[in-house]
Amino acid sequence: MNINEFKLERYFAIHEFSAKYLLSPSDCESLTMQELIEKADQESLDLWNNLKLGYTESKGHPLLREEIAKLYNHTSAEDVITIVPEEGIFITMHALLEQGDHVIIIDPAYQSLVEIPRAIGCSITNWRVEERSQKWHLDLEYLEKNINTDTKMIVLNFPHNPTGYLPTIEEFHRIIEIARQHDLYLFSDEMYWLLDHQEGTGLPAAADAYKKGISLFGLSKTFSLPGLRLGWLATREDELLKKISVLKDYTTICGSAPSEILAIMALRQKEDILKANKDRIRENLAAARSFFTKRDNLFTWLEPRGGSTAFVRLNPKYDVEELCENIVQEKSIMIVPGGIFDYAGNYFRIGLGRNDFKTILHELEEYFDQLA
Repeated sequence: MNINEFKLERYFAIHEFSAKYLLSPSDCESLTMQELIEKADQESLDLWNNLKLGYTESKGHPLLREEIAKLYNHTSAEDVITIVPEEGIFITMHALLEQGDHVIIIDPAYQSLVEIPRAIGCSITNWRVEERSQKWHLDLEYLEKNINTDTKMIVLNFPHNPTGYLPTIEEFHRIIEIARQHDLYLFSDEMYWLLDHQEGTGLPAAADAYKKGISLFGLSKTFSLPGLRLGWLATREDELLKKISVLKDYTTICGSAPSEILAIMALRQKEDILKANKDRIRENLAAARSFFTKRDNLFTWLEPRGGSTAFVRLNPKYDVEELCENIVQEKSIMIVPGGIFDYAGNYFRIGLGRNDFKTILHELEEYFDQLA
């Protein structure tokens, strides 16, 4: 496979474990084993204490898939297969796409969502999240105008990484209707699902809303457990799920037995975990809003509506790539510039889900005030 270097992952490989602080992570503060296990129910504790480290079921532990299905309204445990989240993108794209197919992909995007279809030989239309009047915007007319006879799939990501853009429920249903009218698959990267910032603004899962919708979700972001490496695909397309199961035999085959039991524990604690993460994001969001709007000669603050990231624009007088490099060298703070997402315009990503967020802003105060 001829595939380009994964810019974001290579950037993190350089700085994630060497910088003292990370301003740009997309996940929420990780839970400890003690925090997870001490709140576990008796059944999952018994599973944990008696766990044999053997192979697991390819589709995932039946109890785990039952817990996953409780997150959805019209999707059952039989409509779910557990995977490593990155793996889910890889095998779904290979199950559905062929050379010559056309795919419309939200832009910017997690690079796998673009590079894997490109490597397969698909033509790509970038459906750009754009800044308009200091707000993020996605043009639905552009989507309709760019569908052609070769179009096979639309790729979404809501809440959007890195901008935090979230369409209204009406806009989301319009996207669903466009896909339905043209009989298109809808691959929905929902890794930041349930992290809406205001009650009542959250979106339904694509797998619930549309028969040809495929939802990718997992425990890395919303549930603070990236180290479990556990996610899942949900779809009511039975034949597609069979194809995905066949391809999984050539990737991971089955999941990690300890991760599955810990995942059951987490999903049974979902109310507490979600509340803690949403509270932290809202608190950090308020701090970020204050920090960047006070320095509006340097930054343009663009309010996110969901997820655990925001995309801030730096004054064009300064070069964002150079700024990020200087800050990691001088302050040992890693910041991801927008160019890592192939997105022009002097933007950088900040992560709102970690406990030390306000400490990092404090570390940056003197630096930015001197810059101004």
